This record gives sequence, C-alpha cells and structure tokens, in this order.
Amino acid sequence: MELYEIKNGLEKARSLLAELFESSDIIGLKREIEGLTVQTMDEHFWDDQDHAKKIYDQLNEMKKITDAYDQLNASLHELDETYAYVKETEDADFQLVLEEDYEKFYSDLEAFEKTLLFSGEYDHHNAILEIHPGAGGTESQDWAAMLMRMYQRYGDKKGFKVEVLDYLDGEEAGLKSVSLRFIGYNAYGHLKAEKGVHRLVRISPFDSSKRRHTSFASVDIMPEFDNDIEIEIDQNDLRIDTYRASGAGGQHINKTDSAIRITHIPTNTVVTCQSQRSQIQNREQAMIMLKSKLYQLMLEEQASQLSEIKGEQKAIEWGSQIRSYVLHPYSMVKDNRSGYESNNPKAILDGDLDDCIYAYLRSIVKEEENA
Repeated sequence: MELYEIKNGLEKARSLLAELFESSDIIGLKREIEGLTVQTMDEHFWDDQDHAKKIYDQLNEMKKITDAYDQLNASLHELDETYAYVKETEDADFQLVLEEDYEKFYSDLEAFEKTLLFSGEYDHHNAILEIHPGAGGTESQDWAAMLMRMYQRYGDKKGFKVEVLDYLDGEEAGLKSVSLRFIGYNAYGHLKAEKGVHRLVRISPFDSSKRRHTSFASVDIMPEFDNDIEIEIDQNDLRIDTYRASGAGGQHINKTDSAIRITHIPTNTVVTCQSQRSQIQNREQAMIMLKSKLYQLMLEEQASQLSEIKGEQKAIEWGSQIRSYVLHPYSMVKDNRSGYESNNPKAILDGDLDDCIYAYLRSIVKEEENA
C-alpha cells in the first residue's frame, strides 16, 4: 500500500468519525451513562431486580458505543503519528506496522458504523417473522419454504436462536404459512429490513415443460414486546381455540393437541402457536404474539395518520415487491429499495443476507439525513 493511499484513507476516516460522533450523539450518551451510573449507586436500586437488570443492560450497550468511539479516536491519533514518522524516516519495518494497523482500524470503523445502524427504539428486541405464499399454489408455497430456510440459516449465522412457533404444510410442497421467532440482541433491528413482498423468477421444478415461473411470498416482521408494553386486552374480545398441530412432524413442530389459536375479534387479528409441549406454554407465547401484533397495528395506524397529514402516499399492494431473486435466465438478486445487487443468489438463499440488509439500513439513514 502506498503512503498517499493511507493518507487519503486517514482523512476520509477522520471525516466519517466526526459524522458518526454527531449522529450517534456521543456527548449525550456519556451524559446518560453518568446519570444511570448514579442510579445504580442508590441503596434501593436492586429492590426491583428486573428494572435494575434493564438499567445495567442499557448502560452496557451505551458504553459499548462510547468506548468503541473513544478507541477509534485514539487509534486514529496513533495512526497519524505513525504515518508522520514513516513519511519522515522511510522506515520499511514501521511502514508494515502502519499498514497492518491501518487495515485493522478500518475494519473496526466499519464494525462501529454497522453498530450505529441499530438505533431504533425496538431494534434490540427479539423478532417474530411470518411468511405467507402468494397466489400460484405449489410454486409460491415452495418459494415460501425456500425463504424460511434462508431466514433460519441467517439466524444461525448471526447467533440468534430460531424457534418455529407455527407451521402449516403446503398441499404438494412447501408451506402455507409459518411463524418464526428470532431470539437475540438486535434481532428485530436486522430483520425489519425483510418486511414486504419477495419475488422469485426461476425454471419451475414442478413444470414438466421446464417453463420459467414467477412466484411471490410476503414476509411480515414485528418486534416481540415484553410486559413493559401497556396493551389492555379485554378477555371478552378473545376467541381461543385448541387444535391438533398439523405441521411437518418433529422437524418443525410438536404434533399434539396443545396448539393454540387466539383471535382478537375487534381487529380480526389471529395468532397461532404450536411450538411448545403444553397448552399453557403455547397460550402464553400466543398472547405475547397477539400483544406484539396489536401494538404494531397501533404504531402503523399512527404512522399512517402522520403520512396523511404530510400528504405521503405509498403503494401497499402485492406487486410492490421489495426484492427480486432471479435464478433464470441469469443469476441476480436486487433490492428495489436500496438498489443493492448481487450476482450470487445461491449465497443469499443460503443465509448470506448481511450485505443486503446493511445496504437497506444505510439507505434509510441517508433518507432521514436528507429529509
């Protein structure tokens, strides 16, 4: 690596770090850390252990951001000094050290930038993801099953625990619906990028004439809310049914009579859970899902009212896909929102979604900055 390349890189890094300092409000975070630290010193702090744990978790996450920024700032200062020394002495050994430290610095800077993409109010929550095939019978049901596999593999790669909450087999292949729960920090922050209609173009394995088919499936994603979210649900508004699970055997769910379906009659919101061994466990998980759905409906209604006030109109229709996966006559995945493209759909369908997701999250940040 030439010295002038390192110099240019350091200048760009200095500018980016300054932008991240402002956008992440490092000064405000340090102020909050001081305030929360004072709270932890109160003699009654541990009287409410659940609340205390949340305060500590919040403190740790904020400290991760401020500590990472401070470390990057210190590393940049050290790189400036090493660069100046190498330029003056032309010391080959020190130049090798400079290049290694420079590459590590940029890797850490990129990781820090990604961390800041998850600053949404609910990003750190667990996520519940639902997949529903579109019109087209076996074709779209098989495509929905491919998406399920993709998200399960993505969850495994990110270190999330993935649970199948509800699963309904397709008629000949694939699935009619599935609900997955992703347990892990920032699970919703990552997966919220996947909400929308996904389009597949391929030579159908179910068509004896080997014709090209286009299939659609919708993905819905919501954060899983805990008991701190105040949603009042009148038990008289609920219809609770018990039924026998009918998924693909032990691979997906437990075939017992413990499956639970809860219908919230006023909003016609339906949730089902068949992943647990007992009716009580399935009912508890189904109530968490219902609570999350109702809260999400409330948030979406507020957002819709705000959009009407602003005069915004966004198409919400089956054809407005967010991403296309083309396997024939060429290989490509294109995200219609961020413009991200990849010529390796196999890797993405195997769960390598990070580049696609980060491209979308960065596009959202830019939109907010330009708004």
